Amino acid sequence: MIQYSEFVLSSAHGRDFSVDARWVSDNEPKPVVLFVHGFKGFKDWGHFNLLADYFAAHGFVFIKLNLSHNGVEPGGSDLTNMEAFGNNNFCIELDDLGTLIDQLTAGSTPIPAQELDASHLLLIGHSRGGGLVLLKAAEDARVSGVATWSAISDIDQRWSKELMEEWKRTGVQYIANARTGQQMPLYYQLVENFEANRKRLDILKAVEKLSVPVLIIHGEQDETLPLSMAHELHAQNPFAELYLIPEADHSFGGRHPYEATELPAFAKAAADKTIQFFQAALS
Repeated sequence: MIQYSEFVLSSAHGRDFSVDARWVSDNEPKPVVLFVHGFKGFKDWGHFNLLADYFAAHGFVFIKLNLSHNGVEPGGSDLTNMEAFGNNNFCIELDDLGTLIDQLTAGSTPIPAQELDASHLLLIGHSRGGGLVLLKAAEDARVSGVATWSAISDIDQRWSKELMEEWKRTGVQYIANARTGQQMPLYYQLVENFEANRKRLDILKAVEKLSVPVLIIHGEQDETLPLSMAHELHAQNPFAELYLIPEADHSFGGRHPYEATELPAFAKAAADKTIQFFQAALS
């Protein structure tokens, strides 16, 4: 039977954020998978709870978090805090992930110590979260392996000169959320944070230096991030494994809300490949 725990951590950047964990209780230490959502994403989006159950049933402690400034309040289940969203940046997200890793390795979570082996710490990131987990793995020796699902390969390559000039002039740009109709602000501090931390936030350099196992999964029908991004990541680290799913879109068949009781077929394919990859990496 799958056990569940939800808890709240405090970000170093002034906001609390929710975390949840799932595992099968058998009094045996299990490797830990941390799942990081993408831009406009959150831990309870679409099929992510089914995904957590699936990994738990396959012998992992599966943990997902709402990054502190993603726009979801602690205990909430959707994007409601647009000020927090607008004040998010890449370093905040990396630090949030570090806070969670700190708590896990210190044994300071409600997950029973006998169920969890924090020395085997694996990261999965979707979309922008894929870039984040590569960056975190490159800067944190506690990470044992990484899988990216539809990951970005670069942070700023889609920012045009015209957009940047207007963004700097007004201090904000707005991104439409097609699902909710919200106009979601991005304050110019995001650019300033990136410019001040280019070395820390260089995804391609991070992939190049990684010595832990890396799996790069991408759907060949991704409508959001081009397939070329997966090839760019792989080119930086030929020891990484590239796995393409021919018919899969950006969310691997997921949507929000997701009413079905089984994983979308493409998400299951990505999960099965990731589970196989992580099991081999730990053997």
